[in-house]
Amino acid sequence: MLPAKLKKIDISVSVLSPLVFPAKLTEEEQKLFRLYGKLPTHKNVLTKMQKDRKFFDSGDYALSKAGVAPQNAVGTAIPNPEKCVLKYFASLMPRASNSFTHAFLQRGVSYLCTYNVSGEDLYYKWESLSFSSVNRSSIIGVTPDTLGALRAQLKRELLKAQAEVSASRTRSNLDGRLSKGISLLGSRMKSRAPAVGLVGRWPEGSNASPATPLESIPRAGSSRVVFNGPDMDEDSRKRRAYRYMYEKISERSEGNDLNTAIHCDLLTSRPALDDRIDELAELVREHYGISEFGDPSASTDEDVVVVGRITLDSESSSAGAVKLNEASLCLESSRMMGSGVRVPLKFEHSVKVRRGPKGQGGAGLFPGAIVSLKGKNGGGGWFSASEILTLPQLQPSPSDAAQPGGPFSMMIASGPYTSDADLQYAPWSASLRHLKAQKPAVVLLIGPFIDASHPKIRSGDIDESPADMFRVHFMDNLRDFLDTSPDSLVLLLPSVGDIIHQHAAFPQPELDSNFSEDPRIKLLPNPCQFSLNGVTFAVSSVDVLFHLRKEELVRRAEEVEPISINPDDPGTDTMTNLCRYVLQQRSFYPIFPPPFDLSSEVNLDVSHIDGLKLCPKGSPARAPDVLVIPSRLKHFSKVVDHTVAINPSFVTKNIMAALSVDAANGHGPGQSRIKVNVGRLLEPSG
Repeated sequence: MLPAKLKKIDISVSVLSPLVFPAKLTEEEQKLFRLYGKLPTHKNVLTKMQKDRKFFDSGDYALSKAGVAPQNAVGTAIPNPEKCVLKYFASLMPRASNSFTHAFLQRGVSYLCTYNVSGEDLYYKWESLSFSSVNRSSIIGVTPDTLGALRAQLKRELLKAQAEVSASRTRSNLDGRLSKGISLLGSRMKSRAPAVGLVGRWPEGSNASPATPLESIPRAGSSRVVFNGPDMDEDSRKRRAYRYMYEKISERSEGNDLNTAIHCDLLTSRPALDDRIDELAELVREHYGISEFGDPSASTDEDVVVVGRITLDSESSSAGAVKLNEASLCLESSRMMGSGVRVPLKFEHSVKVRRGPKGQGGAGLFPGAIVSLKGKNGGGGWFSASEILTLPQLQPSPSDAAQPGGPFSMMIASGPYTSDADLQYAPWSASLRHLKAQKPAVVLLIGPFIDASHPKIRSGDIDESPADMFRVHFMDNLRDFLDTSPDSLVLLLPSVGDIIHQHAAFPQPELDSNFSEDPRIKLLPNPCQFSLNGVTFAVSSVDVLFHLRKEELVRRAEEVEPISINPDDPGTDTMTNLCRYVLQQRSFYPIFPPPFDLSSEVNLDVSHIDGLKLCPKGSPARAPDVLVIPSRLKHFSKVVDHTVAINPSFVTKNIMAALSVDAANGHGPGQSRIKVNVGRLLEPSG
């Protein structure tokens, strides 16, 4: 701060008006007279200025820390600011207008002092502004309009710097509170200091600051639901993250495969795929009471039961985008049950399917599907299947009396949130208006939020960073929503297509914690399982339904001991069967390898296959009450066995899903409490 006795006057006027110095002034006194318009009355003002170490620097003409010895702080010569402006801008100003030249000098000197820039830096900013204009190949001249543009640019840069300081103070203040054991759960700064690059200030003219007492900070209301999500401790986060630098050689596989051309590192995926086959084989053993499994590559005289993975033959695999067909069908066993050998697979004409859904009339096959077959290898070089043993179904989630089962409402929306024509996020704004009108207890938002494949982002036609776009369009708007509905909860699940995410692979860890500054905004991994008031959810952003529909091969077969769970399910509905594949395979993405032409949509990393399991190790094998999978296929909500499956479609289609969950009655599956409506939004009235 300036010494209290020195009252600074308008420099833009003083430097332009003729200065009449009193007689017998020293050089230092003349400098002070030029700066303040009068001589200081305090005798020790020079000493105080040296202690403050603040002065008008000869290069910046603005108050700053000198960083020099006190005896030299005042002795530095200060040239006339107007001469500095003329030095760099004389060639750009109109020669015929003396009045405009005088006005420009006033503004130029004011810019130097107000925005803490030197004359040279001011000229460079002017030069940058000139060349960033459309169809400019030379530096533009000085006009009132261009002066306004320069001032706007300087103001933006100053506010950005202030925001960085404010954000750093807020973070350090929060760390201090946590270190003292003060709980921040349910509290949020009303001033919400933004992150780098956004404008944010503490209220001026008051005592408000990052050190505002904790009791004066507005607190978030208690949520209407009890949320139980994935573990967020440090070890769990590390397991979900991709840390290739820290992997050990022993964690990689030593095998090889002919599918290496298809965007997957099979050296890593082979043991993971083998484990998946062995795990499902144990379920088949228990479900059908099988004592021993056979090897599909070994010749036998009697029928054996085998478990393996559906694959393409080597010729079709190397060809790339080839759809599965009966001529290219192969079965690959695990290394434990059949040495990992791949053999051609053929079905007998009278093939049967046992314990499948009633009315389905066959079985769906696709690359990566784990199947259990009964048949034999008669020495002809292929395995002949006479019966398909359907994988056991997941049991419904039991109703837990210990869990709170109160009613709640929920809205589900999935990206993209803006059209390909622009980055205005108009569809998302319409959805926000609907959310503020309905005030649901829970809002689930699924990425992509800032889509890396958007034409304008791919071409670099953006004015701010993707992180800033996310904060402006999503985080700020979600905080505004929480202001109107303080007891609501927001869940954010990313997408492989999100440019703001550090990992573009599936499965995917949660977004960086820096994006969430409110305890009511939860960041979830992709895919994710969680519960709300005892109702279990399984959510993924990858369009696995479209991928399954593209790769599916339906083999018709005679039904034996069919199972009917839902009397309203005819067994022939395509969308229901696609969702059933996900549940039966117990995987959010059971396809391997992904479709060649769609592999960029998933970027599958099978070395993290544990993150794809619907039933992780150590957890009960229960079906989720709600399965949410956004897809480009037509939106729907269907009951699939014991699960309500939802395709909420995309916000760009003006479609969302609304859930209403009734109170628990103490018995029956959780899905019996759920009512779903998926459709187009209507603008809220009023």
